[in-house]
Amino acid sequence: MSATTGAAPAAPAARSGGGPGRRRGPGRGRVRQAADLLPPIIVFIGVLVFWEASVTALELKAFLFPPPSAIGRALVENWSSGTYAILPSWQATVVEAVGGLIIGTLAGVLVALATARWVVARDALMPIAIAAGAVPIVAFAPLMNNWFGTLSPLSKTMMAAVLVFFPVMVNVTRGLVQVDASALELMRSYAASEGTIVRKVRIPNALPFFFTALRVATTLSLIGAIVGEYFGGSSLVLGRIIVQGSSALRFDVTWAAVVTAAITGIVLYLVVVALERLVMPWHASMRSYEP
Repeated sequence: MSATTGAAPAAPAARSGGGPGRRRGPGRGRVRQAADLLPPIIVFIGVLVFWEASVTALELKAFLFPPPSAIGRALVENWSSGTYAILPSWQATVVEAVGGLIIGTLAGVLVALATARWVVARDALMPIAIAAGAVPIVAFAPLMNNWFGTLSPLSKTMMAAVLVFFPVMVNVTRGLVQVDASALELMRSYAASEGTIVRKVRIPNALPFFFTALRVATTLSLIGAIVGEYFGGSSLVLGRIIVQGSSALRFDVTWAAVVTAAITGIVLYLVVVALERLVMPWHASMRSYEP
């Protein structure tokens, strides 16, 4: 009688599809990202076509509600020269907005570091920051013009900085404070200094909060600069072109300036997204997995 052998069971064949958490290949991930862009592009083109067709079909007055084709012509005709020179105006407004974005971001990060480190600073600075965020933006414009001069670009830059400061400060403070308690206990068990804990634990934890605030701040900086331009300043800025175009019933020029500002906001937002991917590729939000 032959003895039966206790042979180990054969390993199951590997599935070609992989598990649910299998990492996507880089090429496939890029194709998926490109495919995700198609729906908004199709919707955007559909809105433009519907807008153009509606103005023509309803026989609306073009100077009151210009179609996209009229806005495009006004943008081309007034791009670099003329009474409504959009290019130099755009350059001046972008300098004000980016300057305000930098100043407001730096101030917000510094205040957040202070409020997260010292309880006294938190109790003193947090009410001031909340009050600054609650004041309507139009209330700051006359003050900034009086402090820095109506014709000075610095007054518009500071308007943008005020709007940027509050979301950056609040989000970064939250990221610095809401740290996993076990991570803090581990660092302190190794006798790490407070500065080391800030560098190794708190700042990496705050980076996602920081970039979330920065995405919002890019659009807020443009809003602050353009609204500040409504209350006076050089004629070659987007805010003044919007006001002057509306006053002269050149709504095609007004819309051209608005579209230019909107595209600038989208570009600044995408720059922040690209910077986020570059700075923190290790974060979970930057990884792509198959469903």
